[in-house]
Amino acid sequence: MINRVLIRLKIVQIIYAYYQNGGKNLDTAEKELFFSMSKAYDLYNYLLLLMVEVTRYAAKRIDAAKHKLAPTEEDLAPNMKFVENRFVAQLEVNKTLKEFSSSQKKSWENEVDFIKGFCEQIMQSDIYKEYMASESSSYDEDRELWRKLYKKFVFNNQALDEVLEDQSLYWNDDKEIVDTFVLKTIKRFNPENGENQELLPEFKDEEDQDFARRLFRRTILNADYYRHLISENSRNWDLNRVAVMDVVIMQIALAEILSFPNIPINVSLNEYVEIAKLYSTPKSGGFINGTLDGIVKRLKKENKLTKN
Repeated sequence: MINRVLIRLKIVQIIYAYYQNGGKNLDTAEKELFFSMSKAYDLYNYLLLLMVEVTRYAAKRIDAAKHKLAPTEEDLAPNMKFVENRFVAQLEVNKTLKEFSSSQKKSWENEVDFIKGFCEQIMQSDIYKEYMASESSSYDEDRELWRKLYKKFVFNNQALDEVLEDQSLYWNDDKEIVDTFVLKTIKRFNPENGENQELLPEFKDEEDQDFARRLFRRTILNADYYRHLISENSRNWDLNRVAVMDVVIMQIALAEILSFPNIPINVSLNEYVEIAKLYSTPKSGGFINGTLDGIVKRLKKENKLTKN
């Protein structure tokens, strides 16, 4: 699940914090890097549990309505389509998700007010009403309902962001990327797999873990050389006047360009220009792109960089 886009973002965050804290302990910073990535994986599982918890709450509403002093005909014979959603039923018994909830002691049980409001928001939507009114019923429709609901109500949800921020300072920075992984997981679900349906692993393979470790360490251990290159190619700017985040981003970009021969230069450049747009000043993207491009051309001219 943790792809290289997220790895790069995490390394930028941790290395920036490393320098802000005086750059004293490399091993501690590396542990923080991998801990922060594990928290992103926790968020992935927690957002999967959200769909289960909303469905449970809807079932409790139905049960409570039946026991009102004067239940209506609809209360006594409710439409059970939403609470019997087959995709969510499969998600609820998923072995990996249940193990996460048990081992991490994570659930939505203490977020009753949010779950109530979130469920009501869903039930007032056209997506929900059309699904409930449809006479057809299939696993594919059940799964598609949650794909639509997730995109509509989990993306860009300020109330949800506040809940997540209260639980972990890491999560708000991760959520936009993690959302895409949850949607990918929804699409992958197959009823034939039952409780053994595979979720996305924390890392695709050991290569990505090694990428994270090597990029992090080389960025810091070769910092003097990278900063020398930046200083010589930053168009007469005094390095002390360049935004600290810009220097950190360029330093990491150079570590990647010079340490990973299989990653095309333009891929690395594009990735770090995009990161600059997120984390630095409005003009940083252009400045970083121009500076790194100048360094790359110089290194190629000096035969110190041979990849394309």
